[in-house]
Amino acid sequence: MEVLLQRPWLPVSINGVQLLSKSCFGETEYHILLTDMKCVWEERMQSADIETRAQELNRRLRAPVKAFFSHLSEVVRPALTGSSGGTNISVTQEDGNINMKLKSELAGLPFYWEFHCTPAPVTVVCSQLVRPLLAMSFLMQRQVEQLGGLLGRKDAEIQDYRENGATLSRERLQTEVFEERTYREDFMSKALPLLVSGQSDSLQFDAGLQQLYAAVVSHRNSRKRKLSEEPSVEETPADEPDITSSLGGSKVDSGAAEEVQLEAAGAKMADRATEKKSLPSAPAERPSAKPKKKKVGLFR
Repeated sequence: MEVLLQRPWLPVSINGVQLLSKSCFGETEYHILLTDMKCVWEERMQSADIETRAQELNRRLRAPVKAFFSHLSEVVRPALTGSSGGTNISVTQEDGNINMKLKSELAGLPFYWEFHCTPAPVTVVCSQLVRPLLAMSFLMQRQVEQLGGLLGRKDAEIQDYRENGATLSRERLQTEVFEERTYREDFMSKALPLLVSGQSDSLQFDAGLQQLYAAVVSHRNSRKRKLSEEPSVEETPADEPDITSSLGGSKVDSGAAEEVQLEAAGAKMADRATEKKSLPSAPAERPSAKPKKKKVGLFR
């Protein structure tokens, strides 16, 4: 699932059907996702299931999975990545599922394969599509805000030039002062009719959006790995002083910590003996050494 998450959504046209697709092919397994933005379908197949289906569709096939799986991936991958029209693949939808039938030739004999994609679970849809799209929307909104601020500063710079006598050599280059509210109203009035006309349903996932998707997913995965690699720190009991924090946060080993603690205890006892000279001196008890802390790290 993590490997598939790294793959961007690609617009494809399979036998005239417009879809967004992402796929991952291993040595003897694959995982594909398809969506028309109304439903998301997936199929995940392992080696044993692939062998069973191949024998059902190709009665004369007796080769192991590794012998024909490379051929299957080479034939179907162009159609799932948008580099081919997928003329050798037919698409049908039945009972909420989507099926793709492939016909090719292997070692001079016809080779058949079928993809049986069923609706994906909500968790898969959220992790592979919804969450990255929300993150992309947030980043693009921040970008729009920064561009609006940049335009405002540019207008102030141009106004300063004009006040100091600068003029344009060509009047057609003159622009109006940028006002964010006016721009938003004009943009919405022109963009909303596109939603009604259905032009926004063309599944436009261009190279810029694919790059942004890959950046969002890569940052999220690197953050998860960083959090998982951080060693867990043992909590210091409330009634015991933290030796390392009292030394300004410097790291010391357990033996040095015990020496510091013993010296502090000896100084306190000396002060008490000076204040109470009239009292008989009692044998000083050796302070109990603080138990060594367990070393925390990748190995315990």
